[in-house]
Amino acid sequence: MTDPTQNLDTDALRAFGKDVDFGRTASDYATHRAGFPPAFFELLTQRGWAGPGQAAVDLGCGTGTVARGLAGLGLDVTGIDPAQPLLDEARRLDHAAGVHVTYRTGTAEATGLPPASADLVTAGQCWHWFDRPAAAAELARLLRPGGRAVIAHFDWLPLPGNVVAATEALILRHNPGWAGAGGTGIYPAWLTDLAQAGLTALETASVDISQPYTHDAWRGRIRASAGVAASLDAERTAVFDAELAALLMQEFPDAPMSIPHRVWLATGVLDT
Repeated sequence: MTDPTQNLDTDALRAFGKDVDFGRTASDYATHRAGFPPAFFELLTQRGWAGPGQAAVDLGCGTGTVARGLAGLGLDVTGIDPAQPLLDEARRLDHAAGVHVTYRTGTAEATGLPPASADLVTAGQCWHWFDRPAAAAELARLLRPGGRAVIAHFDWLPLPGNVVAATEALILRHNPGWAGAGGTGIYPAWLTDLAQAGLTALETASVDISQPYTHDAWRGRIRASAGVAASLDAERTAVFDAELAALLMQEFPDAPMSIPHRVWLATGVLDT
């Protein structure tokens, strides 16, 4: 789960991401960013979009939350990410889960993988960080004819008065340049990216769920976000974290908290 940088133009998103390094928060990322929920993988299997024996490439795989889930469904998965600390955490988590994923350091725009080698290419919670036209061209290059791409997000939802809205306001006080507040979890521009890369049979799907978090888990989740430890230095992150702990105790004392989230995806198929 990364930050909901919804409905921003490409220049704003790339400016937002230029100083972000998730490798700096790899431990919190692995511990507290639980990744896509079972509802996401159920969507993929129920609609016949992912199944045993398929070859899959997961772009921007981070600590492997999507890659690991696909491997658990019986797919042969390769994960690509530029941050080696995240890949190290991914391998550790895979070992604990009893699954195998092949990880390679690389970018979504130039994976170095063979053409027409994947039945499925996924990008979970990361498309906004890429050079989108280049990444879309690369996923089209990787897909076999009839192969499918899935761009997915799993975003918290700020609603009036809820803990997400209060947390986002606190992030902005500490990091005014953060561009991730106020999202809806819906990204219509991703469909255009797929279409311009030559994919057809475009579809979207979504499901809303509530995700439980203890105070400590929510603090860890927020530290692992782009607006906090991936952007702020250790001292500023510690000050922010202390203020968030106080805010939670004062305004949201009941735990576990129920945090609204939205699973949303855009998908398309490479013509045969």
